[in-house]
Amino acid sequence: MSFFLSVLGLVLVIEGLPYFAFPEQVKEFAKKLPDIPDSVLRGLGLILMVSGLLIVYIGRKYM
Repeated sequence: MSFFLSVLGLVLVIEGLPYFAFPEQVKEFAKKLPDIPDSVLRGLGLILMVSGLLIVYIGRKYM
């Protein structure tokens, strides 16, 4: 179970990176997100990365 949580956490970190680091390119690629401000995409990316890191931490420390 701890391995699964670690993998899930890393997936969230990786999925969050583009939204945090390259919000303009994500908007061009997705074409469905043009009305969402960059600050919202960065915030979403940051939340996903922090959530992923917390899941990895919990999975490694407590499982």
